[in-house]
Order: sequence, then C-alpha cells, then structure tokens
Amino acid sequence: LIIFSFCLGISCLSGFLHMKNKNYRISKSHEELLIPPTPCHAKTNVMFLKTHKTASSTVLNIMFRFAERYNLTVALPADQLFHLGYPRTFVAQFVEGFETIGQNYNIMCNHLRFNPLEVKRVMAANTFYFSILRNPIPLLESSYIYYKDYVPAFRSSKNVNEFLESPAKYYHPGDYRKNIYARNIMWFDFGYDNNAEDDTNYTQAVLEEIEQNFHLILIADYFDESMILLKHTLCWDLDDVIYFKLNSRSQDTVQTLTPESEEQIKAWCSLDWKLYLHFNQSFWRRIEQTIGLEVLEKEVDHLRTRQKELMETCLSEQEAVRKDHIRNKALLPFQSGAANILGYNLKQDLDNTTLRTCQKMVIPELQYMSYLYAVQHPHKKRKNVGLPLLWTSLQE
Repeated sequence: LIIFSFCLGISCLSGFLHMKNKNYRISKSHEELLIPPTPCHAKTNVMFLKTHKTASSTVLNIMFRFAERYNLTVALPADQLFHLGYPRTFVAQFVEGFETIGQNYNIMCNHLRFNPLEVKRVMAANTFYFSILRNPIPLLESSYIYYKDYVPAFRSSKNVNEFLESPAKYYHPGDYRKNIYARNIMWFDFGYDNNAEDDTNYTQAVLEEIEQNFHLILIADYFDESMILLKHTLCWDLDDVIYFKLNSRSQDTVQTLTPESEEQIKAWCSLDWKLYLHFNQSFWRRIEQTIGLEVLEKEVDHLRTRQKELMETCLSEQEAVRKDHIRNKALLPFQSGAANILGYNLKQDLDNTTLRTCQKMVIPELQYMSYLYAVQHPHKKRKNVGLPLLWTSLQE
C-alpha cells in the first residue's frame, strides 16, 4: 500500500496501461483487440553498470546465469583483475581477449567506472544498457561498514554518525581513490566527479546524459519490482530474474543512523541524492506506462512464490547464514571491513541437475567470475581469488 500510494503521488496513472503479450485493456477498439500482441525476443546483448552497495552483486549473479543459459560471451576482467579497471575510468583493454575478440561480447556486468565511448568499443551497437541505484541514506551506512578498514575518511571516525557530524573533518579529496566510497559513490561509478559542486545546470546536464546512455535505471529499494520491470523490458522469463539475495550482511553490523545523520547524507551526498530522486521517479513512471501497478503486484507475488519454492528446494536453512556457519567454504563470500557477509548452505541430497541449479543461485561473485573466466579462456592462467573454488571447468 505504501508503494502504491507513493506511485500514485508521482504522476497520474495512464488510463491505457497494458502488459506485454496480453490483450489491451478497455478503451481499445474491437479491431485492435483482435490483433495478436507482437511477440518479443529476449535481448542477449546487455551491459549492466554494476554500482556499489546497491544489490548489484545479486544482479551480477542473474547476468552470469543468463549468460550460461544462452551460451553468451561475457566481457570479463583481464589477467588477474577482479574488476574492469575500477576505480580507473574504463578502457576496452581492461577486458580479457578484447584485442582478438573485438566487439563480440554479449554481456558486460563487472564493476567499472563508466566510459561510454570505450564500452561501445566492446559491446555491440544494439546493446541494452541498464544500471541500479539505491537511496543514498542506507547506501552510505552500508559503505561505511563494508569499507571501514579501507577508506581513510571512515577509518579515522568511531562510527557512521560521528563521521556524519563533520564529514569534511575526516574526508580529504586528496585521498581520491580510497575516499570515493565516502561521497557520491554512484555519481562516481557513472563516470562523473564525485567532488563536483552541486550546480543546478551541471547536475541537470549529467542526468540528461545518463538518460541518453542508459535504457533503464532500476531502484534497489524496490528490488522485486525492479526485476519484474527488467524481465518485461528485456523479454526474459521469470526464472531468468529469480534470485537469492547475495553479498548481504548480518543485521548486527548495521549501525542506526540518527535523524540528523540522515539529513546530513542528503547534503553531503547531494549529487547522489539528486540522481536517486530523479531516477526513482522515472522508474515508477516507466512501470505505469508499460506494466501497470495491478499487473506489477501480481508478478511480484509470482516472483516471490517461485523464489520461496527454490529456497525450499535448495537450502538446508531457509535463509542466509553467517560466514562461520557456511559449511562448504567454496560458497564463502569475500569478507570486507566490519561487515559479516552472509552466505548459504545447500541441502545434501540433491540430484546433480538440481545441485547445479542451486549452486549457481548461491555461488559468490568472485568464485563465479573465476569459473566463467576459466571456461571462456581455458589457456589463460586461472584467477587467484583467494577463496576455494566450486568448479574449475565446464565439465565439473
């Protein structure tokens, strides 16, 4: 109900909402109703800009599974890199095999700092571009915990509220690369200066440029709704966007923000705040124009039902568990900062086909990337991710 009220407040509902592959609703002529809906084809050339602390690891898992399902080529980090050059601005040479493969990659979804001209050298002309944003208030708290040991601005403060009482006291732009996570990180990921002055003309120009470069921007705070919109837009199946939440942390590592801190984040990360507000509005507008709120609610229910079925099939516990409770260390996520990153335990008696499906749902990002790298580049040296590997080749 909250979401529905919120949506209605954004803009008036269109009277002619329709859904892909369904007959149009009332107010269409009889002749139009007899015309069958135009079938759509799944888009397989897709670039996902993976932003930080925005549920993007879960989206990356969805992208990797889709790539495997359709035997697609993924633009993976070269050599021993784990990211596509991040935090440096992306260039095509950061992709393994670019010199020989050229503009023949289907999927790009690892962390990079967006650079449209260089990305277009790697991805086909008909590539679909999308990304995901998150409310900067919980995002900054999450960044603080996750990057506590790495970011100088975070390291020298006791907790997130102390940092936000006087962020300029701890934050020094000179520590450029290490401090990016402490201010306007999403703005930075999209390729812009996270320390830029919040000038109205500048921010408006950036928002318009992002709209030109990306076909869709999702909202992490409405993740299930985002997956339904993504499914419709890409013409994918429901199982293509089913997910188990990855790279989340235990609740006891979440710090409660004071009301003053929350307001301070809006000012301190004002570029991210404007970015989020703008695309949160366009997100709901897109849903109203393409799916409609009634259909959205039904499909979100289907998604959650299917997710629950898969969790009951795959997991020995029906939820994520703390790192010290993960039995198979090949399913242990990378741990960072003061966070306790959760993972999953699979049931013991699964048949081989079900086991493989379940493993792909829960395998952490680094291990999955290492596996795909070995499959796509079998003659290259394996990536040393510092974690046990579930599979090392396609045959396993």
